[in-house]
Amino acid sequence: MTPEFIIDLGREAVMVSLLVAGPLLLSGLAVGLLVSILQATTQIQEATLSFVPKILAVMLAALIFAPWMMTVLTEFAGRLLGNLATAIG
Repeated sequence: MTPEFIIDLGREAVMVSLLVAGPLLLSGLAVGLLVSILQATTQIQEATLSFVPKILAVMLAALIFAPWMMTVLTEFAGRLLGNLATAIG
């Protein structure tokens, strides 16, 4: 197992985690921005008004993107286990 292999594996793991978490984080960010604009315009400072829509948006995004996320994770796990024999020696 070479240092280059470990670095490449770590880079790929970070990229997969960013790809999987991206849609959830972006949906929460977009809804949070819209709610913040709404709160600033109407001067309503209710904590649950900003919290509940973000949770619902992230849950909806998780339901929508779950098949794609599972495909990405399964492909990564397949590549990881496929390279296990070459990594060990």
